This record gives sequence, structure tokens and C-alpha cells, in this order.
Amino acid sequence: MRVYVDHAATTPCDKRVVEAMLPYFTNEFGNADSQHCFGRDTAKAVADARATVAKLIGCQPNELYFTGSGTESDNWALKGVALHRKNKGNHVIISSIEHHAVLTAADWLEKNGFRVTRLPVDSTGLVSIADLENAIDENTTLVSVMYVNNEVGTIQPVREIAEVAHKHGALFHSDCVQAMPYLKIDVKELGVDLLTLSGHKFYGPKGVGALYIRNGVKIDKLICGGGQERSQRGGTTNTPAVVGMAKALEIAVAEMDANNAHIEKLRDRFVERVLNEIPYVRFNANREHRVPSIANFSFEFVEGEGILMLMDFNGIAVSSGSACSSGSLDPSHVLLAMGVPIEVSHGSIRFSFGKDNTIEEVDYTVDKLKDTIAKLREMSPLFNVKTGGKYNV
Repeated sequence: MRVYVDHAATTPCDKRVVEAMLPYFTNEFGNADSQHCFGRDTAKAVADARATVAKLIGCQPNELYFTGSGTESDNWALKGVALHRKNKGNHVIISSIEHHAVLTAADWLEKNGFRVTRLPVDSTGLVSIADLENAIDENTTLVSVMYVNNEVGTIQPVREIAEVAHKHGALFHSDCVQAMPYLKIDVKELGVDLLTLSGHKFYGPKGVGALYIRNGVKIDKLICGGGQERSQRGGTTNTPAVVGMAKALEIAVAEMDANNAHIEKLRDRFVERVLNEIPYVRFNANREHRVPSIANFSFEFVEGEGILMLMDFNGIAVSSGSACSSGSLDPSHVLLAMGVPIEVSHGSIRFSFGKDNTIEEVDYTVDKLKDTIAKLREMSPLFNVKTGGKYNV
């Protein structure tokens, strides 16, 4: 059996999305910025896709810009706002558990003369509004806090954060890449000035993202080139991916409630079995504010890489953290920020469920996980010293 429980890293492209994209690889291949009939046909498809995405997130089509990824959108938002508004201040605030796209963009800003504050989180991954109030000042031009954390699934109080930012004259950006397809997104209800999406997180194609920029907000360009995306983002329009992203979002919103109910049932069964059947385990989550798909556990006395490899040997795909840093042996910055001890965080695994997973797959995963943890602990000197080699303590 092969089981995929790494949907926070990427999702399989929905067959209906692939079907919608296919014509734009073959017959409808024109450059959407060309003036002839081939270009006009694909330009209409891009315009229709933009209108669809805009409607589904509650913005105007001219507030939506297609990019090559969520990472590009995050970089554009942070660097673009900070550079354009540097005459108003040089202070940027992010959370300490942001995706690496935001973290590294903030690092770049810091190296280029900006002051960056990284807000702490509590043991469940939540940002404190009081901490934001204490950190923000008259020089703050941008606050960026993700809607849903990609490692533990915690949902941040985005609306309240936006209100604090605006009260102090700062703009607010939210990385919403992990929020869709689990949470309804309305830019006005959330109060965001800028918002990031990525197609492959909601059963759409890879290589396409979007950045919402509220009308009236001016930011510097990240990618210079031709006149694409209303002269704000150079590069030939990826028409198939844009069409696919719009179709995927349309499906995700329409089927959200049914999919969430199914996925939550799977996750709850998985969490209950793991906590009841595997000792020395820590569940890293906010029980109240979380998406239904992610379950992050820290298994004491073992290494996450070992768990990942043995689970993969059994045909089960999981993650030892963010897929964007999977090559790193460093402990998760998210878990460390949540107060997980460094030696415990090394044994952490993220399981993220999707709409096509089944109860049978959940049970198979737990059964193989139990075997995996038991085998690894048998080889762990620390485990033997702590428990005397007795597994079920």
C-alpha cells in the first residue's frame, strides 16, 4: 500500500483541473500578451481566471496579480512594501513561525538597513495581540503574519492583527497559502492589504501563485521585465497554470465543507490512536484554532529523519517539517518558538491529510508508525537509559 499524508507540502492536481488546463498546452497556446487572435484568445482565458479568483476571495480583478509561486508572492509583498514605504519608516514586524519565504525576505530586509521584529508565539503557536501592540511603533510600515501555520496548522487571529496594524498606520500582509482549501478567504473580512495564495496547495498546478494588493497600496516591483500583470510583474503569463489555479480554487470553495468534515474525521482518528497507542509522544497543536488537515507529533528518543525513512520504506509519505527546508537537519524553528525542547523537536513528524485519504490508510499509517517508533527506540541508548528498555511504560 502507498499512502500520501503530506498534503501540506503539495496536493495532487485534481483531474478536473488538469482537464481545464489541457487546451492551453496545445491548441490554445498563444502568448496572452500578443495582439493577434491567438494572443487574444488566451488573454480572455487569463482575464476570466483572474475574475474567478478575485470573486472567490472578495476582491476586484485589478487587485489580483499572478506570480510563479507563493514564495514569490511573499517576497514581493515584504520587499515591495518595505522598499516603497522606506521614507515613512524602516520597521517590519513578522511572526517567529512564518514560512521561510517570509523569514528569509525579512532577513534580506534586515541586511539592507531595515529593522525587523519577530513576534513570539505561545506553546500552541498563537501570536499575542498584546505582543504586537508592544512591538509596533510610528516607524512600522508593514506587519506580516500567516493565516495558518504550515507545520502545526494553528490559525492566527488575522482580523485582530490587521486592526492593530492599521491603527498604527502600517499595512498588513498575510501568507494564506496553507489556509486554502480549509478556510474561506475574504480579503475584506480579514482586513488584509496584501494576501498570498499558491495553486498547488489546493489541488491545483505547481508553479503558479497570486498576490492580492488592495487598490491604493503601492509597492515596488520584485521582477522587472515586460508589461505583464499590468506592468507590475514581468514574465510571460503561464496561461495553463493560471487557468488551472482558478478552476482549483472554484472546486475547493464549492467542496470545502464536505472535504473538511471528511479530513477532520481522519485526523481525529489518527490523533486519538497515536496518543493512546504510542508512549512518550507530544501533540503539537492548538486544539481550538487549527485547520483539520495537520497533525504534528514529537516522538521522544528518536530522530525525525529516521521515522521519515522507515515510513517511506513502508510506502507512507510524511514530512519531518516544512517541505521547503526538508534538506536541513536543523530543528524546526516553529517548534522551537513554541517551546518544544530541542532534543524533542528533532523527533517531530508532520502528517497532513487530504480529501482522497481513507480510514483504511489512517489505520495502516498508525500501525506502521507504531512499528517504526518501536524499532527506532530499541536502538536508542537514551531510551534504554530512561525506561530500562521497557517500551510500554
